[in-house]
Amino acid sequence: MTESPRQRPMRADARRNYERIVAAAQEVFAVDGADASLEEIARRAGVGSATLHRHFPTRRSLLEVVFHDRVEALCARAREHAERSAPGDALIAWLRDLNIYAAASRGLASSLLRDGRDADLLQQNDDCRAMITAAAGELLHGAQRAGSLRPGVQTEDLLTLVNAISLATEHHGDDAQANRLLDLAVDGIRMPR
Repeated sequence: MTESPRQRPMRADARRNYERIVAAAQEVFAVDGADASLEEIARRAGVGSATLHRHFPTRRSLLEVVFHDRVEALCARAREHAERSAPGDALIAWLRDLNIYAAASRGLASSLLRDGRDADLLQQNDDCRAMITAAAGELLHGAQRAGSLRPGVQTEDLLTLVNAISLATEHHGDDAQANRLLDLAVDGIRMPR
């Protein structure tokens, strides 16, 4: 097994190439989705295809790195919402963050739902899927304990709702529609007044 760039120190020029590739991949994946051209990523990074493949031997290895940092930031947002808002409001605010993240990370939705070619993409060493599930679960349970959410709602229900919205709207380029659909879903999970 070869060591990943995260496990061994790199020369300064190799580190710069690695960072440029990841930055270019984030941009290209956001526009073209998980099936984006690796050649386009290499071109935007200003490196050759061989350099890209030396750092990332497979598309999957590049996707894992790109998604990992974004997932960590998303989970940090969950903690921030929990600290600053009432439990129900914190959950709803984070679901909006997740909705935006899913729209900006085309291909993530199918990975979370486990029905795409990279169905287990987020099941890597850092276990991104588990991080998202844990963040959603903590917010959900807090909202349920506070009585602001229906008691039967489960974490997977919330993740499936947001990802279904992302899948349904990703080819329309209409973020407003995704937000309206999330608002409808949120109304359905809140406790009736």
